[in-house]
Amino acid sequence: MTIETNSPEETFALGQKLGEQAKAGQIYTLNGDLGVGKTVFTQGIARGLGITEAVSSPTFTIVQVYEEGRLPFYHFDVYRIGDIEEMEEIGYDDYFFGNGVCMIEWAELIEELIPENSIHVTIEKDLEKGFDYRRITITGLEGWENK
Repeated sequence: MTIETNSPEETFALGQKLGEQAKAGQIYTLNGDLGVGKTVFTQGIARGLGITEAVSSPTFTIVQVYEEGRLPFYHFDVYRIGDIEEMEEIGYDDYFFGNGVCMIEWAELIEELIPENSIHVTIEKDLEKGFDYRRITITGLEGWENK
């Protein structure tokens, strides 16, 4: 499914809708260039899960855990991962196969660890359609409706 947004608020709202319908054990991969809106989208998912604290990209910590919502939310940013062993050192499988929702930014860098049943989100800009235009493609999410 492909959804177009025309503002950061719309991108946030789409993430929020996904978060409201998220289920325990879901893993979302999030890909897109720097500055495309990955953090805004992730903040929306967190809000949809009932998380009210500030959500930022865990670039230097690799994973940030939020437990205040209806499900735990594990936000990964693997941009700085140098080796897959670093994921093993932080115990990634406890998060991936736990009772929360995982969001993994730059997931293509650790694709061999990503389970087949993951939900893949790609955010792209098209400046010809406007500075805030985003094309958000979601695959692997069956039965979800953008209402």
